[in-house]
Amino acid sequence: MLSGILPLVVYTIVEEVYGTYWGLIAGLILGVAEIVVEKLLYKKVSTMTWVVNAMVIGLGCVSLYMNDGIWFKLQPAFAELLMVIILWGSLILKKPFLREMALKQNPQIPRHMLDFFSHITFRLGIFFLAHCILAVWAAYEWTTVNWALLKGIGLTVSAIAYLAIEMWLFLKTKRPSI
Repeated sequence: MLSGILPLVVYTIVEEVYGTYWGLIAGLILGVAEIVVEKLLYKKVSTMTWVVNAMVIGLGCVSLYMNDGIWFKLQPAFAELLMVIILWGSLILKKPFLREMALKQNPQIPRHMLDFFSHITFRLGIFFLAHCILAVWAAYEWTTVNWALLKGIGLTVSAIAYLAIEMWLFLKTKRPSI
């Protein structure tokens, strides 16, 4: 969950004090450091760490080349768009992502739960698409500090609220009839 957040937080702090260029340099260094530290601690780097930090480093380099921090700020939107593609692509392939992940955890999962995971895969895609659009708007229009708050706290709080609504829907639809 925290993968890629530290470079963005450091970018924000350094950018506020020293400007975009040094903020980008600090963010890039932290992106590489996350990969190295994970490799040293766990002897391997997770796919999520590779993907998120590849975006941080790639878009950070584009930002340095273009001398514009916007590309670095768009990284959360690209990550969320990637989630939309994964979620909805899995539906097109008739292998809903969340259902498949649930089956990996428990092959004997009840049928009604599998159906629920299929439906939530689509709705979670809507959630990430809406958050992606908000992240693009924040990158262009909000201050760097507010953008960083959206990336860290905003996504976490909205995801918890979304999951609470999904849990409520699940419990509401699965109650026995009286």
